[in-house]
Amino acid sequence: MKKLVISKLFLYRHRFFIGFLVLGAAYIGLLFGLPLLSPNGLSEAEMQSAVNSYNLHFDSIFRGDIVDLPYRVLQKLSIMAFGLNIYSVKLPSIIIGTLLGGLLILLLNRWFKNNVALMASILAVLSASFLYLAGSGAPLIMLVFWPTLLLWLGSKIQGVTKPKPMYCFVFAFALLASIFTPHLLYLAVFIALFAILHPHLRFTIKTLPIIPLILTAFIIIVGLTALVMAAFINPTIIAELLLAPGFSPQTFLENIQLAFLPFFTWNTALDSAFLSPFIGLASVALAIIGLLSTTKGFFASRNSIATWLIIFTVILSGLNPESAILILLPMAILIAHGLRYILGKWYDLFPDNPYARISAVFPIGLFLGIMIVGGISHFLFGYRYVPMVADKFNNDIELVSNSLEPGTTLYIIGNPVEYEFFGILDTLGTYHVENKLPETEDLPKNFATIEHQAVDAEINNIITSPKYDNSDRIYIYNI
Repeated sequence: MKKLVISKLFLYRHRFFIGFLVLGAAYIGLLFGLPLLSPNGLSEAEMQSAVNSYNLHFDSIFRGDIVDLPYRVLQKLSIMAFGLNIYSVKLPSIIIGTLLGGLLILLLNRWFKNNVALMASILAVLSASFLYLAGSGAPLIMLVFWPTLLLWLGSKIQGVTKPKPMYCFVFAFALLASIFTPHLLYLAVFIALFAILHPHLRFTIKTLPIIPLILTAFIIIVGLTALVMAAFINPTIIAELLLAPGFSPQTFLENIQLAFLPFFTWNTALDSAFLSPFIGLASVALAIIGLLSTTKGFFASRNSIATWLIIFTVILSGLNPESAILILLPMAILIAHGLRYILGKWYDLFPDNPYARISAVFPIGLFLGIMIVGGISHFLFGYRYVPMVADKFNNDIELVSNSLEPGTTLYIIGNPVEYEFFGILDTLGTYHVENKLPETEDLPKNFATIEHQAVDAEINNIITSPKYDNSDRIYIYNI
């Protein structure tokens, strides 16, 4: 009988490819199902993002309206193609989240061995915080997307004997596009300083071909010139790109505290749309182990980048608390370092015993399974049943679309964000939206109000929603 050689089995030889394929399929399937799962509604930030995107026009660029430009273009196309609904508002983040997950997997696979990269990728892209980011219909995801893309492009340039010029050009265009995202102009400065001060990166820059290097610098200079011209035309974008609304030096430390509060609390008294703890304790423990393991080879670029990114994120969160979301990237890198350290120590204990090595599969698999199931459950049920975050979202657009006939007049009073949001339906010709009730004799024959209003008319129907204390949400009148 022929002896069975495990290393020659198809599943064993292609185990990492199959693992990444299953991970990608699960992640994409989960992302495109997010609007049906959690948070089951839209926040005010998402509604405002939809309004800003829909109001974007071709001449907006020439008027200096360039903040979050790539995301807003994609979101406007989504709304124009699919109408105004929960899915069309969230679709840009789902698409960008799919790209972000793929980039993070490629980045970790570039820096670590296949086994470590696969496990770290699973923990990163299937975490509650990452799923929330990819399912939120606001441009917050761009704060993580651009740095991840730039790091992956940088990894294709640094450490390669003859880097392809195409990666240099794409890196320059990505760096140019990233500065339209609020606060990422600081990231461009950080990358420039890090490349100048780090000895390995300085050597890489010196060895680059002169023509691609000159063209890359030219692209960056042209982009910065365009940004300065836009700021001259529309000076308000300076504050939007560099600072948070209402920022002052006195609020710097308060912003840092507010930014990282979701990481250490359990939603007992937290005014934030983030479900806390934002990163699970097991992931934090792995990241701490990874951080300690990088001290030995700290001056390697991939070891020090995570530490410097954390410091950069803390400083950035002092300007805007929402920027703390960027910490997801260095945390994913540190988790990979932690897993590499743990596996390395285990293999060092049994250098010549294959059975002892294989015995680690079960506890590691159990550990990963508990973290993944716990993270997804935390996301699915937390955003539905934790009061502090569940009431940040509403499904009014779904209720209106399902209960009102086209052409109905809808009155929205007291909430300017919702009025502007539903005003998109008015411009699309679906409903007539107003923010002020007229006199009784001027009321249309069929109309509805969001929340109960003092109207001298007969209530025809009441639409309820589980997102509100009293359940009643839309009142339909018939004169």
